Amino acid sequence: MDNSQSYLLLAFRLLGSLALLMYGMKTMSDALQKMAGPQLRHILGAMTTNRFTGMLTGIGVTAAVQSSTATTVMTVSFVSAGLLTLAQAISVIMGANIGTTLTAWIMSAGFSFNITDFVYPAFFIAIILIYRKSNRVVGDFLFGIAFMFLGLGTLRQTGIDMNLGQNESVLAFFSSFDAQAFSTTLLFLLIGGILTMCVQSSAAVMAITMILCSSGVLPIYQGIALVMGENIGTTVTSNIVALSAGTQARRAAFAHMFFNLFGVCWILMVFRPFVDMVCGLVGYDVTMTKDVGNAVFLANAAKLSFVLAAFHTCFNLVNTGILIWFIPQIEKLVCRVIKSKKEDEEEDTRLHYIQGGLMKTPEISVLQAQKEITLFGVRIQRMFGMVRDLLDEKDADKFTKLYSRIEKYEGISDNMEIEIARYLEQVSDAHLSDETKQKIRSMLREISEIESIGDACFNLARTMNRLMQSNKDFTEKQYKELRNMIQLTDDSLTQMNVVMQGRYEEGELRTPEGQIINKNETFRIENDINTLRNQLKAENIKAVNEHEYDYSVGTMYTDIVSECEKLGDYVVNVVEARLGK
Repeated sequence: MDNSQSYLLLAFRLLGSLALLMYGMKTMSDALQKMAGPQLRHILGAMTTNRFTGMLTGIGVTAAVQSSTATTVMTVSFVSAGLLTLAQAISVIMGANIGTTLTAWIMSAGFSFNITDFVYPAFFIAIILIYRKSNRVVGDFLFGIAFMFLGLGTLRQTGIDMNLGQNESVLAFFSSFDAQAFSTTLLFLLIGGILTMCVQSSAAVMAITMILCSSGVLPIYQGIALVMGENIGTTVTSNIVALSAGTQARRAAFAHMFFNLFGVCWILMVFRPFVDMVCGLVGYDVTMTKDVGNAVFLANAAKLSFVLAAFHTCFNLVNTGILIWFIPQIEKLVCRVIKSKKEDEEEDTRLHYIQGGLMKTPEISVLQAQKEITLFGVRIQRMFGMVRDLLDEKDADKFTKLYSRIEKYEGISDNMEIEIARYLEQVSDAHLSDETKQKIRSMLREISEIESIGDACFNLARTMNRLMQSNKDFTEKQYKELRNMIQLTDDSLTQMNVVMQGRYEEGELRTPEGQIINKNETFRIENDINTLRNQLKAENIKAVNEHEYDYSVGTMYTDIVSECEKLGDYVVNVVEARLGK
């Protein structure tokens, strides 16, 4: 085999092993989140009482799920839902930056010895667990670990086979840069950022850096500059993704970028002393050259993967230690840079929680969808409020404008149902836990019933429009009874939204403030609506027979009463779906 074929084969091995590494990390992270998703969400909500517990929560959750992105996304969803302040979210994101450094330590361990011999039993055990469906998630987790370490082992062996330390052209390329020059550090920092943005994986860039450094090709100072660039590159990506998301998501992403940019700025001022200190901690001799002998030199170079991991950890620890005291100031800065859009809340009809593209993990995506459905319920009650106003509106022009708005909202509710359902279908394509599959089925039922409430609201408006066009009117007694019916219907919508916003704690459904929600209140109101409907229908027949008003007015009157009762039935269906009945 000639050299060109040999190098081509090695290049494919390099790319393939990077793909294995990235796939393994994603599979492992997804499996961990499936195993602990609800608990992690509870931890994030409960353990952020101050900036320090927030930081520790961010470290713990990120170390557990091996994904700072997942932690950041969960945090943003809590901010959007009002369960966390932006300041608390910033502290969690700082912790997530520390927690994600565990990945570098795992990778450095993989580079220090040949771990591939140990992955095959893990594959065997994993496939058994996957076929035993009850332990499928654990099997996925083992598969992820095995793929990750297989990728690392293959990367390590590929680096050895490439023999970069003896390749004159590669050595000449890297030696062409002045190792002492500040411009070289900036150049490699830029390269690291661009590489991370291109491959969408900071772990892949870290692995490439470890190969180059461990083979003795890339000096440690340039390697660490690549790692610094990787820190910035990963935040640029999240900011681009967050552009289409809500204001709080963009602020959280910008705070993440500010954290890393600030860290890079101060580290550049003390670059060499700081790197030398980290090398000293690991026991790496920065002054050693090949003159001491190839074996000794490579043994020293083998420590470089640990130097990179140690630098990554020290950098984030020190940066957090500095910035954690200035969280209120960071919050003011990001709010000043990213201003909230000044728009009429009633006309703000965008999807808020599931449009940004930040959600990559199915288990956490369900939380975002639930927030969107909760908002859907609030908007539908707003639409019913317009119907309530329409009943008493006597000015023809104002009536027409209000009717047009209700018609517009009916179209919006149809679109929201389709968009949320499409999102849930995409989420359900992934491998999910049985509990999450059941949640998705319930959520699909919720959006269908909420959309039916929107249809009922529009039917009410159309009946009122018919009355207006007929130049007839209800009697004062009819208006009084209809207002009673509409008030009861609005009460049922209010209770529906209370249930939708509730969360389970200690076996009880509670409001965000911690008060226990009466699950039977919706059913009590529905009984009252049914009783009133029967009473009003009976009274209507009597009134028509006694010629208090004509038959057409009585028909429109009973249409409104019946439609309110139907709407109450839809509300009950939503609540039952939310309660899992």
